[in-house]
Amino acid sequence: MRAMRMATLSASDLGGHAEYRHDNFRYVSVQTGEQPLTRHQGKLSCRYGYGRSAETVNQGDAGQDFVAIRMQGNVCHFVLCDGVGMSYLGDFAARFLGSALLEWLETTPSLTAEGVEQFLHDLTGPASEQLKNLQPLDNSPLLLREVLMEKRNQGSQAMYICGRIELTSGGRKSRMWLAWQGDSRIRLWRNDQEQSEQFQKHCKTSERWSTREGPVGGTPHIFEMKGSSSDSFRLQLYTDGLNDLDAIGTYIPDEHIQVLLDAAHTGGLEDDAAFIELEW
Repeated sequence: MRAMRMATLSASDLGGHAEYRHDNFRYVSVQTGEQPLTRHQGKLSCRYGYGRSAETVNQGDAGQDFVAIRMQGNVCHFVLCDGVGMSYLGDFAARFLGSALLEWLETTPSLTAEGVEQFLHDLTGPASEQLKNLQPLDNSPLLLREVLMEKRNQGSQAMYICGRIELTSGGRKSRMWLAWQGDSRIRLWRNDQEQSEQFQKHCKTSERWSTREGPVGGTPHIFEMKGSSSDSFRLQLYTDGLNDLDAIGTYIPDEHIQVLLDAAHTGGLEDDAAFIELEW
């Protein structure tokens, strides 16, 4: 496995909050700032980063992506969400869904397709109530209020990837569980050989979660895998703001990923970007 340097973490980074105590590590993105590419070395190794589009930064708006990682000893939970820009307050859907999924992962011993689908349906009630109270429309001009109310009634939406990686047998073996809907990228290398085709055919823009309907475009996709003591893995997740990574199948140094997050060559990111990479 590639050697990784330890990150220097503060309690509140510009683009998120990172905490590290003993074998416990937690990172949660903040949608109003950028997170430079950062590394953490625990029982698993990870890299993560977050950036808002140039337009979002210039307007002082919140990004529509959301990332969270939680490591406790031999177990890692993670979520990556991409709010749907054409829906009502997509940044809310990404943040609400991501936070809820992380808590569900941490408190659910046995992860199943039926369990996550039911949970996503159960979330619609509290999500819709929060969305209704988030931005009162009473003082808006009549025509604008009617447009916003119609959009709000259609719900807020987000695409998501979530999962658990657990090291077993004293860290010699592993198992992974993933659930997702949407077109955010999932790429997996096993012993340096990429095995991502199984995910690519099930990553569709028509699939997402809605505060009104729950899963849209189908049911959550599920992937489960076990690894032996001789296996090494690298799991890479990112939103479409980093689609330049799609054509790159080799390991990418930190500074090159940071160049893509800065996107100085295009005057800033054209879309919000979130990135997680885990190695074990």
